[in-house]
Amino acid sequence: MLSPSKRPKIKIPKTKSEWMWDIAGYAMYIGSIIFLLFHWSDIPDKVPAHYNALGEIDRWGSKTELFILPAVGVFLLIFMQLFEKFPESHNYPQRFNEHNAKQFYLLSRKMMNRLKNICLIIFASILYESVSIALGWGEGLGVWFLPLTLFGCCLSYCFILNSAEKNKIMVR
Repeated sequence: MLSPSKRPKIKIPKTKSEWMWDIAGYAMYIGSIIFLLFHWSDIPDKVPAHYNALGEIDRWGSKTELFILPAVGVFLLIFMQLFEKFPESHNYPQRFNEHNAKQFYLLSRKMMNRLKNICLIIFASILYESVSIALGWGEGLGVWFLPLTLFGCCLSYCFILNSAEKNKIMVR
């Protein structure tokens, strides 16, 4: 097992799936911010600030609180992008070596890419829904928002694990 400082630094181009996830994540994130700014003058002073597990509003707050999600999103985006850029700093199992480093790096980077973009999509969805509710266009996230979000995250992780199995990275 190579220590993190001795791991090879390999330049691996982004895959088509990584580009697709980036386009989807960035488009929804930026689109939600544009949507917020476009409707800013129409948004009332009190907006949904928190939701319970059933997707019901359980706290109302100032409309400036709507900027919290984009702020957290940009923070996550920057740091997850850095982690994605340097896969040699990720944690790997004992069987990691110089011969399989490229496969491990690619798989780890893909997982980080999906996680980053899923976070952006979730934040964009919550922001869009919060603005819509404040404008009187909706009632709440709904009871299915949390289960579908968790299912989507788990499904994405399962695809990565399946890819690892197919590429013989994970040996039992």
